[in-house]
Amino acid sequence: FCNQKGQDLGLAPEPRAERRASSEAGGGASGEGRGRAGRGAVASVSGRSGSRRVRRPPSLGRVAVVVDQGSGFIKAGFGGERQPRLVLKSSSLVPTWDRPVCTRAPGCGLAGGVERAHPIKHGVVVDWEALEGLWERLLVGGLRVCPEQWPVLVSDSPSAPPASREKVAELLFEALVVPACHVASTALLALCSTGAFSGLAVEAGAGVCHATPVYAGHSWHEATFRLDIAGSTLSRYLRDLLVATCPDPSLRALPRKAITQLKKRCCYVSLDFEGDLRNSDRHHPVSFCLGNGCSFCLSSERFRCPEPIFQPSLLGQAEPGLPALAFQALQRVPATLRTRLADTVVLAGGSTLFPGFTERLEMELEAQCRRHGYGALRPHLVAKPGRGTAVWTGGSMVASLRSFQQRWITRAMYQECGSRLVHEVFN
Repeated sequence: FCNQKGQDLGLAPEPRAERRASSEAGGGASGEGRGRAGRGAVASVSGRSGSRRVRRPPSLGRVAVVVDQGSGFIKAGFGGERQPRLVLKSSSLVPTWDRPVCTRAPGCGLAGGVERAHPIKHGVVVDWEALEGLWERLLVGGLRVCPEQWPVLVSDSPSAPPASREKVAELLFEALVVPACHVASTALLALCSTGAFSGLAVEAGAGVCHATPVYAGHSWHEATFRLDIAGSTLSRYLRDLLVATCPDPSLRALPRKAITQLKKRCCYVSLDFEGDLRNSDRHHPVSFCLGNGCSFCLSSERFRCPEPIFQPSLLGQAEPGLPALAFQALQRVPATLRTRLADTVVLAGGSTLFPGFTERLEMELEAQCRRHGYGALRPHLVAKPGRGTAVWTGGSMVASLRSFQQRWITRAMYQECGSRLVHEVFN
């Protein structure tokens, strides 16, 4: 294994001759010593007590659990499968003492009530205790697996702080007692879902958007840009637009789920926002009915809702839109790699599924290249139909590869070196 700078970390299996020599030195010429040496690869790692060797099994012998933890939803399933088995909200119900008893919530009568916790915000874990409960419910109650027997691959936000990966390893090994784990960047997994290991990953999910260059399987963290306007923000914006158009109390009372479904079914990205806004003939109004029989009409709100991803100024924010951030990510990488990465711009996340999103992003990204003197750079966008679960799909593909089975951090390695090992082994 190598780190981001290409430096050898010394985690590769020893050459066969060296393993044989160390086996004979440690166990003599007996068959027992040679048998132990042949059962698995030997990894050299730096532990708390100096440099030592931790035996790594050649294969864990079991399919891995793959978990994509997002701000809005957490997806889980088994490596090698096409679709996740479970898709749950990332929020979870936790007991609380300062609210009235909620009789319809099972098991919460003694606690005094329940409240909804949001362990992940804008792609970053903010409540580890709530996340632990969510994972336990996901693995044991949802997938019906025993965590002590299953290796787990977990996705990680490109902009998450380095300490976050250490906490993930601690939670998996100490709280859930898994035998092995791997933490991979969502950008890398998004590219892997298309069979690529180099390119630019443009992600737009529920809580955050990212533009992350990836080269030879390594995320370029110094060239990663984020935008904290994503699906959840757009849902709130759509509610504001509806209330401003028709200040009906029933619109204010619409649940978040209804607003989200309305956004997914009716909204689209305009290729000429200013022109469509001025010309009402370009609007394509649709009607929708509420449960109480009231009917409302969506007109310009259909294409105004997703526009803040391209123009954050509509929400009073001064940061650039996603196309500008994608260009800045390409601009930050070395010139020798820029064309290669621009040839594979992979879209991932549920907020990229708006009709017109791909065309608008490609159009504005090309305009950014021409405006800044990169006219020869022609970005090629890869937008697969299942890109809403692209990160999980990439994790499923990677976890099922035979060549990947040597890239786990095992319990023995964690006990020997601690959680800081994740910075050396994982990208």
